Amino acid sequence: MTYLHKGAAALLIAAMAGTALTPAAAQAPKPLKVEAAAAVDAQAKDIQVMVDTVFSFAEPGFQEVRTSAYLADVLEKNGFKVERGVAGMPTAFVATWGSGGPLIALGSDIDGLLGLSQMPGVAQQKPLVPGAPGHGEGHNSGMPMMIAAAIAAKQVMEKNKIPGRLMLWPGVAEELLATKAYYVRAGVFKDVDASIFSHVSSDFGTAYGELGMNGMVSVEYTFHGKTAHAGGMPWEGRSALDGVELMDTAWNFRREHLPVTQRSHYVITNGGGQPNIVPDTASVWYYFRDRTFAGVKTLFDTGNEIAEGAARASGTTVTRQILGYAAPNFGNKPLAEAAYANITAVGMPKWTPADQAFAKTVQETNGRKVEALRSVPAPLSTPENRTAVFGGGSDDIGDIMWTVPTITIRFPSNIPNMIGHHITSAMAMATPIAHKGVEAGAKAVAMTVLDLMTTPKLVSAAKTYFRDVQLKTDSYAPLIGPDDKPAIWLNEKLMREMRPEMEKYYYDASKYPTYLDQIGVRYPGSGSAK
Repeated sequence: MTYLHKGAAALLIAAMAGTALTPAAAQAPKPLKVEAAAAVDAQAKDIQVMVDTVFSFAEPGFQEVRTSAYLADVLEKNGFKVERGVAGMPTAFVATWGSGGPLIALGSDIDGLLGLSQMPGVAQQKPLVPGAPGHGEGHNSGMPMMIAAAIAAKQVMEKNKIPGRLMLWPGVAEELLATKAYYVRAGVFKDVDASIFSHVSSDFGTAYGELGMNGMVSVEYTFHGKTAHAGGMPWEGRSALDGVELMDTAWNFRREHLPVTQRSHYVITNGGGQPNIVPDTASVWYYFRDRTFAGVKTLFDTGNEIAEGAARASGTTVTRQILGYAAPNFGNKPLAEAAYANITAVGMPKWTPADQAFAKTVQETNGRKVEALRSVPAPLSTPENRTAVFGGGSDDIGDIMWTVPTITIRFPSNIPNMIGHHITSAMAMATPIAHKGVEAGAKAVAMTVLDLMTTPKLVSAAKTYFRDVQLKTDSYAPLIGPDDKPAIWLNEKLMREMRPEMEKYYYDASKYPTYLDQIGVRYPGSGSAK
């Protein structure tokens, strides 16, 4: 945990001086940014502990109990005021600090994915707890990065008497796309001037404009019928499962006539009890995705019509419950340009031969394209240089992007060419690769925060772009209603069953230098456990 030496500081100043900026991308004084980078370097051990600890908790959406409490405690110990349980979600919190000046929000996701338990630092599929959740999206790294950035910015602001306010918040249940619309509805962002979000990646960059990610609505349809003896008197029953199956069949026939940009998928969450009882209740859970607010609404309306038709055909009735919503993504140009100047000034981490060797082992072992850990940041992604995207994934940061000027910074804590929502994306996430990527990302975020705190015209330019450019293309139109509530019961039963075994693998930083040391993994070794 050492501060930048004179040579490193000089290199950072030179990099900043050589960065081409538009007028909107004005910068804070360079000595402040050198201080911020040094303040992140001083947190290197804390970053490693946070990243490894959250990885070991591996909690899925709405059950991020240990994760949320741990991160909130870290912020409280560093002088932030924490409000817990915001927007009707027990694992959501808001941490604030500062006075005067602009209010800048910093957030990242914290939830894991079902069934992706994986031993880090190991190139083969090797769950810590078979069947348990895991960080196969790398969400263990984002909030540690934002916390390190916030602490660094806070230290610089206190030392130099810079007015301004910080607000940190966790992305709860992002993998369920189930919460950020509720943050917005609860007014969490009503006084925010600008927002910086982060997401793990193998590159280092940011983007502005329409980002090509789908909006989405998550809805569960429940059919209600009548039980009967399926062998003795089936005519007395009306099968709710028939309603589910008719809906799924009808939806799959309808796909041929839906826009090429749409993505839709479902799972049957309740198919009945046993075969010889006609099920009186059955449920199916759909994600409807498309590129625009209107497109998502059309899919939702179509699904509702098909569900009603399936109910009539099966002699049942149907109800529905929205479980989540995500708006399309749109990045703010002035914020992205300012952040990108800092990303290029910081540059990629200094990867060691061990880091490169582990990355190559993971790629070769899992049949992925072999590519070295990257040495330069990605270009600034713009509407002019982005490849056209026709549908795909979603991220509910879009709800915040349509509420206040917002960007996402991608930071380099993972290996190139891994599979998303997959065990391969967990293998590096508690290794030096993840730790170094978080340090680099934290520096860029802290520097961008200082830009916003010291440059009123940057805040003004971000708001002007949001109002005059973004809101001219579309306007925020979430599908959640006033009576819809966050689905905080999801994954509760699973974690009651899994947590006792998972607790055996929680990281104990008081006994072990790193999580790899605790679980007996040699890095990079052969990419396998000792």
